[in-house]
Amino acid sequence: MPAPTIYYLRHGETEWNALGRLQGTRDIPLNARGRGQAVQAAGILADLFAREGRDRASLPYVSSPLGRARTTMELARGKLGLPIADYSLDNRLREIGYGAWEGLTLPESEAADPHVYARRLVDKWRVAPADGETYADVQARMREWYDQVRTDTVAVAHGGTARALMVTLGLETPASAAELYIEQGVVYVFRDGQLEKHS
Repeated sequence: MPAPTIYYLRHGETEWNALGRLQGTRDIPLNARGRGQAVQAAGILADLFAREGRDRASLPYVSSPLGRARTTMELARGKLGLPIADYSLDNRLREIGYGAWEGLTLPESEAADPHVYARRLVDKWRVAPADGETYADVQARMREWYDQVRTDTVAVAHGGTARALMVTLGLETPASAAELYIEQGVVYVFRDGQLEKHS
């Protein structure tokens, strides 16, 4: 059986994104730009579906439970002409937890915890702030999520979960994925062992 295709959207921008603050599990709402990015990504998705001859209503839609992802999903579904609330939530899609660093910028994180910050520079995949998760932890839950996906799916989640999925599927190494910028307002398509970005 062929592997399912994942149409993946990162949530739109929040004020903390704009300020360079680590959000993690904090529920920060989309700003006006982020709301526009959600609608933009939905337009890209609609074009993709039209080119592929897909019925947008036939696919399952799943979101991280965090508000910024849910709002992105609902704006996207509205743009696609689909019932706003007809999607599922999966806690495995939540963003990486930054623990004690949530709400801080990277310079503030370094000042607050220079030893962990220095260790994380060397191995971002396996070092976590106090009370936080490692990317290896996120990779394990993304592997569990992906392994139970049975059909092509639209997912709305986060930058950290996108990086973890890329490593899970062998598209990036932990070292390369940790440094990737995951864009907002675009659609990442995981298909046939490859990754396409549509903007």
